Amino acid sequence: MPATTTTAARTAGAPRMTVTGSTLVIAGPPAGASRPARTPQGPYRRLFARPGTRGFTAGNLLARLPMGMFGVSAVMMIAGQRGSYALAGAVTATGLAATALVAPWTARLVDRHGQARIAVPATLIAVLGSLSLIACVRTGAPAWTLFASYALTATTPNIGGMSRARWTHLLRDSPAAHHTAMSFEQAADELCFMLGPVLAAFLCSAVFPEAGTLAGAALLLTGMLVFTSCRATQPPVAAAPRKGSPLRALGPLMPLFLVTGVVFGSMEITSIAHLDARGLGASSGLVLALQAAGSCAAGLLYGTLRPRSLQACVCALAVLMTLPWAAAATGSLPALGCALLLAGMATAPTMVTAMSQVHALTPEGRLNEGMTLAVTAIFAGIAAGSAGAGLAVESVGPTAAYGVPAAAALIALATTLPGRSMRRASD
Repeated sequence: MPATTTTAARTAGAPRMTVTGSTLVIAGPPAGASRPARTPQGPYRRLFARPGTRGFTAGNLLARLPMGMFGVSAVMMIAGQRGSYALAGAVTATGLAATALVAPWTARLVDRHGQARIAVPATLIAVLGSLSLIACVRTGAPAWTLFASYALTATTPNIGGMSRARWTHLLRDSPAAHHTAMSFEQAADELCFMLGPVLAAFLCSAVFPEAGTLAGAALLLTGMLVFTSCRATQPPVAAAPRKGSPLRALGPLMPLFLVTGVVFGSMEITSIAHLDARGLGASSGLVLALQAAGSCAAGLLYGTLRPRSLQACVCALAVLMTLPWAAAATGSLPALGCALLLAGMATAPTMVTAMSQVHALTPEGRLNEGMTLAVTAIFAGIAAGSAGAGLAVESVGPTAAYGVPAAAALIALATTLPGRSMRRASD
């Protein structure tokens, strides 16, 4: 009996099914037939499709969340047990000063000996400092023991810097993906500093006064162990001798980081004072969270766009930081919230672009040290901005004090005008 052939599919590009005798034959599409195009992945999906990135990012986020918890937790714990906000403020200020001194040295050791080898013991020392602080507060130990204990936490490694160093190592041949990664890291910073104080305040008030510090220490240690266990993505330690000083290389950028910190610190204190003067102190956390939320959203969006020049980003910061001043003058809480949301949207692009400059200017093999110096300058600016805003609130009132962050943003713009030694982030 002759073989019969029946075509079962005639759609262009589809497999052809034929019956030959008692045998079903399925042939592939004709040569040259077009295949359905794959849906292109977004930049963040492509970023985390790389092997090992999800693991170290999970550890990074766990370890980074306590950065926004420790200060609030220490203040609430000490003030609650000792009845003195002055003592609590002095202890936390001492911790910040110790961090400014110790953090660059810790980062230098990380660059020289590797992340896992240095970060884990440094974290253990910091966790012991937190546990010692809890014990001293609970047992009524002398005040000097609180200062000594909290100073030990200065060994906490710069987890954000180490994470950025991993992205820089993995994406050294992909500038666009590197820009996306830096934008994600900045958004993560904003998210953790937005959620951290809220979580700390809840734990200290709803559970027990030491709960915030205890939870922060546990998260820090767990996250750091997860982060450092991801050895495949760890930047290699350069065997060649390290040349050049990160501080000298970053000289043109340090004033910008310092003044940007003034913007952050003064905006927070001024907003709290302004709301408290209007009897809305309970709304402070929510209103300030809007600024962080705007920065977080802008950071994620900026990661999908082409990077802009540092001067353009700082110019946007200078313009948008005038909005809270104008909104506060109207006396409208919704207007102030919207103004802070918009002002926050200029923060992340500025920091992402400035950090890209840090990567470009820092000598090879000293990236963690360079980024830690930048963060230290920001912290110093936050302290100065907080103090300056406090003086302005007392002398000219909480509404006029919004001129402090606005003026600081203008000064930040002025620091970038001569910036001939600063290259575009897209270079």
